[in-house]
Amino acid sequence: MSNDFKPIPYGISDFKQVRQENKYLVDKTMFFERMERAGNFLFLVRPRRFGKSLFLNMLEAYYDINEKDNFQELFKGMYVADHPTEYRNSFQVLHLDFSRVGSDVDRLRENFDLYMEVRCDSFAKAYARFYPDTFADELKQIKRGEQKLNFISDAAHAAGYPLYLIVDEYDNFTNNVLNVKGQKAYHDLTHGTGFYRDVFKIFKPMFHRIIMLGVAPITLDDLTSGYNIALNMTIDSRFNQMLGFSEEEVRQMIRYYKEVGAIKPEVTEDSIIDDIKPWYDNYCFAEDSFGTEPSMFNSDMVCYYMSTLIDTGHKPKEMVDPNTKTDYKKLRNLIEIGNMTEERRQTIYDIVHTGYTFAMINSYFPAESITDEDNFVSLLFYYGMLTIRGTLGAMLKLGIPNNNVRKQYYNYLIQAFQQIHPIAVSQLNVPFYQAALEGNWRPMMDYILKAYHDTTAVRQLIEGERNLQGFMNAFLSLAPYYLVAPEMEFSHGYCDFFLLPNYTVYPMVAHSYILELKYLKTDATGAEAAQQWTEAVAQIKTYAADRKLQTMLHGTKLHLIVVQIKGYDVVKMEEIR
Repeated sequence: MSNDFKPIPYGISDFKQVRQENKYLVDKTMFFERMERAGNFLFLVRPRRFGKSLFLNMLEAYYDINEKDNFQELFKGMYVADHPTEYRNSFQVLHLDFSRVGSDVDRLRENFDLYMEVRCDSFAKAYARFYPDTFADELKQIKRGEQKLNFISDAAHAAGYPLYLIVDEYDNFTNNVLNVKGQKAYHDLTHGTGFYRDVFKIFKPMFHRIIMLGVAPITLDDLTSGYNIALNMTIDSRFNQMLGFSEEEVRQMIRYYKEVGAIKPEVTEDSIIDDIKPWYDNYCFAEDSFGTEPSMFNSDMVCYYMSTLIDTGHKPKEMVDPNTKTDYKKLRNLIEIGNMTEERRQTIYDIVHTGYTFAMINSYFPAESITDEDNFVSLLFYYGMLTIRGTLGAMLKLGIPNNNVRKQYYNYLIQAFQQIHPIAVSQLNVPFYQAALEGNWRPMMDYILKAYHDTTAVRQLIEGERNLQGFMNAFLSLAPYYLVAPEMEFSHGYCDFFLLPNYTVYPMVAHSYILELKYLKTDATGAEAAQQWTEAVAQIKTYAADRKLQTMLHGTKLHLIVVQIKGYDVVKMEEIR
């Protein structure tokens, strides 16, 4: 296998490093001209790990007047090299990353001011040649970040130099305040004479162009009178593909590494796409783009998979990057803000059960209304937990994008269930092995259903068919040997669960399962129970006869399991032969 190829820039956000070290780069520079036409003041929200920081770093290198002589070296072979825009290398750029301010909410103002001081001093050093010799020294004598900004603004305008402001994670520490200190502290920060609001007041008159990126539109609304942005690109179809990778961009990446011999010949382009599509694809951020443009892959996840495949010769055992496993905490914080926790938790149960919900996306909203149901669903959309899957009149159908996000929902549910009643999930490891390799499914089902019984007996919150499904979804998803497919369509019907063998990682798996769960009301009669059981047996036999199913088993033995539950007690559980 050849080692002479471009490395994957996984986890790297320094554009100049990517180019100088000849790393693989997906070209997104065709969006620069669209941004210039769209307006001078731009704002974009995208989920975490969608390539925002690298894109902004590339934008800085393109517009920075200090990089004018390096333009061809940095952008050779990219779209913008042959289609330069009017403002190429025309600005002095101030690049701020508010994630570097820190999360100590008690020292937030002090840390923010220190960060602004450092960035302003770095700006003066970078552009010293454009100003009088005393410029940098005079700026150092000023001790407050806001005053430093005003000094830079006055000097630049007097000398006729246009300024470009890039703000990455503009909402990072304000979201920390909201999560840790609550709405009052957040309100004090972003309203009235709050220092963060004061800084935003001077941004617009100071800078000729501004772009800000973040993960939620809350802060922007609270700062509106201080910073009236011209265009929110978030749900604008012109910028739907600006971040993330389209399928064609992923295929081009795969072809490159196939051609240079970095991927084994037996691993095909289509097999990789089939492998990663259910896990990383299916994001759509603009209503007008749905059905007319390709859905987008999470770019960092694709790089994680490809770098593992190239470095080790095989796909990662865990399809979800371990560095993202704490993302469910973001979901938990969203749910637990304010006093609407139970309502929002029920919304999560509904989404997990059906895979989608219907809502209208709110472009901006203040923190005071974060607990509104529609705003909560909008936040799930902005955080990448939901994506556009269609329309229903004026409403959008918002669905779970992929298995990666579905696992985050399941992780949240597991944590929520464990808060109600402790469940030792590690004790499922052996039962999962027995089910997958020995065909002994009872220990697995007995343990999960006992956990459901114990949890529900403590608190009636999760009683009911819908929440039984959510419970089973969450705990079955822990089985490494299977890809859990809820509501899989077979023979024009939908089985409750299909445990699809994860054969590419665990080829030794010998048994697969269809599970049909039937929930009885607590006042159901014996006759009703018997009729329900008969119908369930007929249903699961119909699913098993589907021709499509046979192609998915990969030589494993299929088991048909029907479970009947009344309240939180198992009434009957049998394998149908």
